[in-house]
Amino acid sequence: MKTKNSYPIYLKGIAPFLMLALVLITQPALSQSKKKAATPLNTVTNFDKDGKQVTRFSTVGDAIDAHDGEIALFNGVYYLYGTSYDCGFEWGNKSAPFCGFKSYSSTDMVNWTDRGFLFDAQTPVWQTRCNGNTYGCFRPHVIYNQKTALYVLWINVYDNISGYRVFTAKSPVGPFTEVAEPKLVVNADAPAAGLNNGDHDTFVDDDGTAYLAYTDWRTKGSIIVEKLSDDYLTGTGEVAKGITKGETEAPGMFKRNGIYYIVYSDPNCGYCSGTGASYRTASSPLGPWSDGKKISDNSCGGQPSFVSTIKLGSGTVFLFGSDLWNNAAKNEALANYYWAPLKFNADGSIIPMTCDQAFKVSTLNNRTGNNPDAVNYKITCDISKSVQRSQSFTQTSSGALTFSLTTFKTGYPDAGLQLTIYKANSAGQPTGEPLGTQTVPASKIGWSAKKIDVSPHMPSIKPGKYCVVISSTATTGCYGLAYRDSKKQNFIESYSNDGGKTFISEPHRSLKFGWTISNNFK
Repeated sequence: MKTKNSYPIYLKGIAPFLMLALVLITQPALSQSKKKAATPLNTVTNFDKDGKQVTRFSTVGDAIDAHDGEIALFNGVYYLYGTSYDCGFEWGNKSAPFCGFKSYSSTDMVNWTDRGFLFDAQTPVWQTRCNGNTYGCFRPHVIYNQKTALYVLWINVYDNISGYRVFTAKSPVGPFTEVAEPKLVVNADAPAAGLNNGDHDTFVDDDGTAYLAYTDWRTKGSIIVEKLSDDYLTGTGEVAKGITKGETEAPGMFKRNGIYYIVYSDPNCGYCSGTGASYRTASSPLGPWSDGKKISDNSCGGQPSFVSTIKLGSGTVFLFGSDLWNNAAKNEALANYYWAPLKFNADGSIIPMTCDQAFKVSTLNNRTGNNPDAVNYKITCDISKSVQRSQSFTQTSSGALTFSLTTFKTGYPDAGLQLTIYKANSAGQPTGEPLGTQTVPASKIGWSAKKIDVSPHMPSIKPGKYCVVISSTATTGCYGLAYRDSKKQNFIESYSNDGGKTFISEPHRSLKFGWTISNNFK
């Protein structure tokens, strides 16, 4: 949940995985992996060389839109679960719609495939439960029950007593079907639709017993652990209360070398950019639990989201994740992620986080590198009445022109996004009269960066040098674009802050776009 003093958190997936090896760049274990030189390595990147956040894109070119969830590993495949914000959900905006929960899959944690929504959240029932007129719905966590052969989804809601709803499915990507409301011992007598229980995690022990670690809002944010039923669908009443003393939330639970850990937000702070992370340990899931120890003052710029247990043939990795929120900005669809394995001392204590920029993933799935169209991109939102951007391109044949542009909106623009084609001068900037134009209505553009196709109204284009100018007459809000900086560029990107009267080249920068001529993608 998101409140002024709360934030969303994580879950972990547990499943055997023999195809991937996940190692930190700086970890000594990497020396052993060097012996397997034939295994290709991909790099999972959190920030660029200048320390700026990098936006992750799916294999179809859309920004990943799954927040405040987890990464789980099932049958050799990673699954990223999270809350979608693309439809315009804003916490506290009573007219904002609920977008639903999405999943993505990957075999290397770099190339992610959009697997769609876990269930249909556009029905009147789910909009009533979760839209901006409520506290919202967050934190999808999925675990697998070997006894029932079902995947079990828990989400955090605020329209009932328990604070959660539960679903099952035969596949890790659904569709998930809701079952009966779970019953938990904590706040069982509290009124419905209130701040009872909040952000949570699900944990499956080695013997198959499952537990729910969750936040008790009636005690101002203390952490609880409750044992779940054999089918993982409800609580049993066996509980450890008051693991923390308040002002915390978003527990992430895991087990390492016989020691149980809970990592949590310390303190709690809704949608904040930089919340501390602490942990406690126990020899049993129901405690007693130790005093807290802090491992980060800012969770690498975000809020703790999950610690996933990744069981590999070469060992187990405990992957920490945080949501890099936009500091309570209206468009949290733009929030990025920090992912990195935790490190441990010999006595089992967690080494304080150093916010490593990248780590390596090796894979045997025949994908030997990153998708070049999905990495090292950042986003900016400034297209409005006065600001325009231009990018050059060279066409070598004649035919009908269609552009593919990655864009998004923020702040409710009151006019559409316009693409206009010009001849380009020697500096790659627009010259002469417009050759064709097309306006995309604001209603056709989402809050998360996605690829849209635009066909300017113009005659068949001929070989030559051209540029596309991206503009809007909007006086409220803005439109955003994805871009990356590299010394090797085939395009010239330019910027105007006077409504297109003058353009200034931005060296080594290019926008994320492509174009099609006569069905040949360039």
